Amino acid sequence: MAILKSFLGSKQIVRRESSSTIPRGFTAVYVGENDEKKKRYVVPVSYLNQPLFQDLLSKSEEEFGFDHPIAGLTIPCHESLFFTVTSQIR
Repeated sequence: MAILKSFLGSKQIVRRESSSTIPRGFTAVYVGENDEKKKRYVVPVSYLNQPLFQDLLSKSEEEFGFDHPIAGLTIPCHESLFFTVTSQIR
């Protein structure tokens, strides 16, 4: 299992390529512009309450609907935008 960790302030985003376990207090999100480029990240559940993250989810819903065919939230955006938004969450 390959794990890449990115520490953003006191928050942590973990990319898990082959593990199905999600630590308590975290949720899976799939980030990418298309199915071939989607990567799975595990982010703190507290992100769901953050206005910047909610804006990202709302824009995704407006453009692509709220259908998440895989287990976890799907955010169809470029990874750089995802990291820009999550780096601003305190």
